[in-house]
Amino acid sequence: MIREFEEHPLRGLNSFHADEKARRLVVFDAAEDLDHIFAPESGLGKFYVLGGGNNILFTGYFDGALLKPDIRGIHVLAEDDEAVTVEAGAAVEWDDLVAWSVERGLWGAENLSLIPGTVGAAPVQNIGAYGAEAKDVITRVHLFDTERREHGVLTAEECRFAYRDSIFKHELRGRAVITSVEFRFGKRPAPDLGYGDLQRETEARGGASLRNIREAVCAIRRGKLPDTAVLGNAGSFFKNPVVGRAEAERLAARYEGMPVYPAPDPECRKLAAGWLIDRAGMKGYRKGRAGVHDRQALVLVNFGGATGEEIMELAREVQLRVCDAFGVAIEPEVNIL
Repeated sequence: MIREFEEHPLRGLNSFHADEKARRLVVFDAAEDLDHIFAPESGLGKFYVLGGGNNILFTGYFDGALLKPDIRGIHVLAEDDEAVTVEAGAAVEWDDLVAWSVERGLWGAENLSLIPGTVGAAPVQNIGAYGAEAKDVITRVHLFDTERREHGVLTAEECRFAYRDSIFKHELRGRAVITSVEFRFGKRPAPDLGYGDLQRETEARGGASLRNIREAVCAIRRGKLPDTAVLGNAGSFFKNPVVGRAEAERLAARYEGMPVYPAPDPECRKLAAGWLIDRAGMKGYRKGRAGVHDRQALVLVNFGGATGEEIMELAREVQLRVCDAFGVAIEPEVNIL
């Protein structure tokens, strides 16, 4: 079923609460609907796929069609002694999928608890937290190719996942509409407690069980991140920058206590953007109706009534201050429209 709306307000469709509009909003609840939406005679024109609206900043009127999948459901596809393979619709809330897996004693997604957004958005960003990434559990992604006007499936390898990156941000950017995702969750315990605060919180709850890890992650996130119902935000606004190993060592020697983490490339290291923003004096900084959160410097917030462009002005100021202080460039993790 396809539902269409004209001149649709977006304030309730993005977690920043940016009060913009879209010329059209098209909601669909089946992959087959895309054959009609992208039929040559439809005249769709410019479009953007909108998931839960948790990783996007609208900076003005969207003169096109926002496509919003409403494909739901979690279905078991296969099971053996080691794992369970499931398919989840693009509109399933990500944390609902994590809760589903934990309730059934299945490992792999527990560190990704409470990340806002939908299943369909997870592969695009390759969402991650506490040493885990969506790519660790994704096996296949079902999509509609809008250029070829055909349905297809990509394996995890074909998705070319990297840190907060995937093929959906490159060759398939603006071309693929994800309709569902397949995941493989393990049956054998595989706790990943490499981050100190996660280990402490988990041990305080009695040890590394699935439920304890999930509760620990949720508690940490709630303690650091503002509720979008109270303060408009998109979670982490900036990606952690990746720099050369020599540069990371130079900075760590100069700035005591600077966190440095391994990167996929052994010749590189990942720095903590939140730490850099904090040390650049921007934590808690306010610029009009927008600001940097006072408990988590990675988060930019809308105190009420801020436009998307006002938030972007703040973001550019944060980038400039970090670059001036450390010579390191930080990039938005949030999609800007």
